[in-house]
Amino acid sequence: MNEKFYTYKGYPLVRNGNTIYYGYMSDPYVIMIQILSTAKKNDADVTDKVRIYQMSTDPALNPLEAIVKNSERECGLYEALDTASVWLEKALA
Repeated sequence: MNEKFYTYKGYPLVRNGNTIYYGYMSDPYVIMIQILSTAKKNDADVTDKVRIYQMSTDPALNPLEAIVKNSERECGLYEALDTASVWLEKALA
């Protein structure tokens, strides 16, 4: 099966509920974004608080050991994705 994913700056985005994974699982690191809260704007729910995690994809690590960096921010989804993009580019450089 050849599934298509949404991408942002060349990396795939996979969403499951309020969690978004950004990056390739075959790379050493991915970013996980948890949407912590939303606000109503023009009859739409808009993200206003997130927690961003940089995680190792090493299967030998337990999930808590895999977290390399994290940050909680009051921002929208686009700002969170920009942060994720910077973190991922630096981690993979």
